[in-house]
Amino acid sequence: MRRRIARALAAVEAQPQRWEETFYRTLQHAAPGGRIMANVGAGHLKPNVSTINCTVSRPIADSMDGIMAAASEAALTLKAGCGIGYDFTTLRPSGAYVSGAGATTSGPLPFMDVFDAICRTVSSAGGRRGAQMGCLDISHPDIEDFITAKREAGRLRAFNLSVLITDAFIDAVRADADWPLVFPRLRHEPEPAECLWRVWPVRDENHLLNERGETCCRIYRQVRARALWDLVMRSTYDYSDPGFILIDECNRMNPLWFSEEIRSTNPCGEQPLPPYGACLLGSINLASFVRRAFTAHAHFDFDAYAKAVRVFARMLDNVCELHGLPLSQQVREIERKRRHGMGYFGLGSALTMLGQRYGDAPSIAFTATVTQRLALENWRAALELAQEKGPAPALTETVALTPRHLLQSPVLAEHGHKAGDRLPASVLHARYSRHLQRIATLDAALVDALAETGARYTHATSIAPTGTMAASVGNNASNGIEPSFAHSYVRNMIVPGEKAKRAVRMESYELLAYRAETGEDVDPDALPPLFIGAGDIAPRAHIDVQAAAQAWVDSSISKTINVPTDIAFDDFKNVYLYAVERGLKGCTTFRFNPKVHQGVLVQDRDLAATLYEFRLDDGRVLQLRGDETVEYEGGRYSAANLYDALKEGFYGKL
Repeated sequence: MRRRIARALAAVEAQPQRWEETFYRTLQHAAPGGRIMANVGAGHLKPNVSTINCTVSRPIADSMDGIMAAASEAALTLKAGCGIGYDFTTLRPSGAYVSGAGATTSGPLPFMDVFDAICRTVSSAGGRRGAQMGCLDISHPDIEDFITAKREAGRLRAFNLSVLITDAFIDAVRADADWPLVFPRLRHEPEPAECLWRVWPVRDENHLLNERGETCCRIYRQVRARALWDLVMRSTYDYSDPGFILIDECNRMNPLWFSEEIRSTNPCGEQPLPPYGACLLGSINLASFVRRAFTAHAHFDFDAYAKAVRVFARMLDNVCELHGLPLSQQVREIERKRRHGMGYFGLGSALTMLGQRYGDAPSIAFTATVTQRLALENWRAALELAQEKGPAPALTETVALTPRHLLQSPVLAEHGHKAGDRLPASVLHARYSRHLQRIATLDAALVDALAETGARYTHATSIAPTGTMAASVGNNASNGIEPSFAHSYVRNMIVPGEKAKRAVRMESYELLAYRAETGEDVDPDALPPLFIGAGDIAPRAHIDVQAAAQAWVDSSISKTINVPTDIAFDDFKNVYLYAVERGLKGCTTFRFNPKVHQGVLVQDRDLAATLYEFRLDDGRVLQLRGDETVEYEGGRYSAANLYDALKEGFYGKL
């Protein structure tokens, strides 16, 4: 596989033979995203697939034509192997009048069921499970139904869900104020008693707009902000959905703040993207740069790491020529912006091998340093590649400043700029984006050169979940930015030909490395205190690690805060407010709840402590522990996985 990838990506270069060997060596430490690994260089076998993991849908127009057009494009995108995110905020709430039909609408949730069915149908034909993100603004009148949608067994299981949280809502929660649920008033409708002016995701000719481009919204009702917040907290505590996206922070920190409006992310949340946005992924294996692990001389090889990051940036940039995207609008996005999302996996494994406990002060400092270096070397590569091959076309344009630009970046006015002035996009990107100005504190000359020349790509870094990648090419190094889930646990895997997930025993990379270093066949239950799992770490410590990385990541981070099953709700509920305080762009938690669903990763103690009840055709009731093996229709499954497949309705449909 590595040879195939190296050869295909080197073929884009002027000197393919020189770069193939360099790329091949770098792949010992780095793994391109799953779509790249599966598809690049394999076009003779599957010519109609993409190398791009992350996309976002067109804005969904509030009409049957608009919804079905988005659904059709989604089917083509999923067929190509790409994940896709949507903002359903643009769809009018349930009970709203549809003038052309003389009836009322069902709201966004039933239409989400349509997209859910499309994803499950298309993925079943393609041999790979499809992935979607569904977003709804916290001010939408149907927000409570969205928050609680997954309480219904089997519903929206092809979706991750996230609430779009605004600064104004957080202020209302803190002030214990009322919160208005709103939707645009159409021109032909009676004028509401009170018009609440809001920036709306789409500008519709049927909406009433003011001179600032804001839309007149009707207030459907008022709710207590804290009550709505508690509903989100209770749902994620019990059902692990929805997560949330701090949408104002995503836009504030976007390097293309001057030309994009972000309203959704890719399915796992690490890529906030504009309409038709597309981004490729890749991850560096941090564990592979630890030298003399578990000794007093353990250290991280930053020089080798920096070299690998620079070469890997070149490799990922070459993927832009081999994207295979199905829609012309997606093609335009990837070709104009050449958006990268380089991250890492193996952080938790590396920390343990270096003698650090995930979440303690030394680990937070290391996370900041290793992510800072990831960003810095990526932007150095972006400059070198721009000088050699030319910058991203989006950064060669000029931009006419608007009043909104001056509000978004007050520094423009401080530097004497006014509405109507025209500035190079490269200058707005390098000198006026908050992210690149952080990079300037490390290397001011680099950012000056990027403003002058333009960068090869507009975005460089994001940290994705890397479960399959870390388990396979990483030899079960920890996933993404996470600690190891546990050091011996069960992974529930979809296996072709099987009707329910297979429970596979896994042991962590650092456990294997510890055995190799010490020569001891140590039991996973008798490891030194240094070896901690995700559930042993306080939620705030998880967030502190994520915040240390987010300061240097220009896109976002997919992280799941695993909390113990028995954590008290009052201890859990303020985790998200702490995430806001620490400047995160999003937050997701997972608490094992056997009444709801199985996680991908499950600890032995949870399985052993959970009884599952099966009612047989003859009326008898059978109780089995989650870790017991049961035969059913010729297959052998863990009781937990069989129960989950039957309850959720995916038995025989994987």
